[in-house]
Amino acid sequence: MANENVSIHGIWASRWVFILAATGSAVGLGNIWKFPYMAGVYGGGAFVLVYLLCIALIGLPIMLAETVLGRRGRQSPVNTLRSLAVQSAASPRWSWAAMMGMIAALLILSFYSVVAGWSLDYIIGMGRGEFAAIDGPGAGERFNGLTADPWRLTLWHSLFMLVTAFIIARGVVAGLERSLRIMMPMLFVLLVILLGYALTTGHFMEGVEFLFHFNLSEVPDGILAAMGHAFFTLSVGVGSIMVFGAYMPKKSSIGSTVITVALLDTVVALTAGLALFPIVFAAGLEPGGGPGLMFVTLPIAFGNIAMGQVFGFIFFVLVAVAAWSSAISMLEPAVAYWVERSGRSRAQITGCIALFCWVVGLGTVLSFNVLADAKFFVRDALGWHLIQWGAEGGKTFFELVDYLTSRIMLPLGGLLFALFAGWVLDREVFRAELGLRYPRLFPVVYWLLRYVAPVGVLIVFASELLK
Repeated sequence: MANENVSIHGIWASRWVFILAATGSAVGLGNIWKFPYMAGVYGGGAFVLVYLLCIALIGLPIMLAETVLGRRGRQSPVNTLRSLAVQSAASPRWSWAAMMGMIAALLILSFYSVVAGWSLDYIIGMGRGEFAAIDGPGAGERFNGLTADPWRLTLWHSLFMLVTAFIIARGVVAGLERSLRIMMPMLFVLLVILLGYALTTGHFMEGVEFLFHFNLSEVPDGILAAMGHAFFTLSVGVGSIMVFGAYMPKKSSIGSTVITVALLDTVVALTAGLALFPIVFAAGLEPGGGPGLMFVTLPIAFGNIAMGQVFGFIFFVLVAVAAWSSAISMLEPAVAYWVERSGRSRAQITGCIALFCWVVGLGTVLSFNVLADAKFFVRDALGWHLIQWGAEGGKTFFELVDYLTSRIMLPLGGLLFALFAGWVLDREVFRAELGLRYPRLFPVVYWLLRYVAPVGVLIVFASELLK
């Protein structure tokens, strides 16, 4: 394959569009409801330093590898790995790694769309003033009422998926690039507005102390959490970064660009914590992690502080924008692949794949209500059962898909991408495509990619499986 290959899907106008795309892929719900809380619980500033070290040793090498592979292949991840494997005199079956990543991305999108749809419901609720002076039981009842209503969940799931599909169907330049040029600046502006508001609550320093207190004794308990989040937050392992790399201009520096993405992702997560925890403390609440922070704790806080309705509305718009920026990166690898394989129009392919994700997502919708008692892979005294109703243990449909993707398919995909780039692709090809400004750094980067990152991913893989 010649270096001059050009993607049939289009090319980003500049490296900054790739930065917006990759940052949008990385910045999602986890940056808002997970990382800030982990930092506060596991040692504050000490945890942040450990996390940045994990980013440097695990996340960045794999992200560099995906970007290099993508720009070298200029095709969908599946076809890129197949053609580069043949070029490297290796088995074309390496493309199966990208196929697994592509399937994982679609499965994640199927339930991500449902969860992200909750934010759309809360935008309307905040706009109507439904959370004014709400208390804990009221906030819990509001959230439980939403998840118990399959029709309401389906409505928001459908709307979220329609917008995602519309963006992808318009193409790389008219759809992805144009939307990212709007969504990502909007995300940063909304985050800054919330941060400015947090400064007026009188509890800003309390939030700073929660996030950045420096306690080394709490770090050991959070090392695995830091390693896992460093891997998952950069959106590696599913091919999203690889397909975005395929649209990256040839003259752009991959090294500096990827580092910028990792730093922006971390800055957004920390800024979200600085913006949200002072609001939580101002309402006299305790910080928490997970969906409970976003859909129960924060609505209570916004409902009981001055100007809370306005800034609560802004917050959930921010959540929706962050979710859409991630969702489009999950859909693009599959669309690119099937456009290349079938020759059909991008709009037709996008509609078919989005419909598949929507249908699978209905399983997640129903797992919160109608099918809440349906448990998969239940083990009892008689052995394993594929599905049982009302059984102890086992997983709901949503929990099963989440488990398969986040604990098995993503780490395995990231591991295989690192192994392919470090051990199958020719070293000089990797060096030439990476094009480091300081060539003496290449042996270090290559060593991290070949040895450190795979071991780190294996540790993450094992820890996730044992949870």
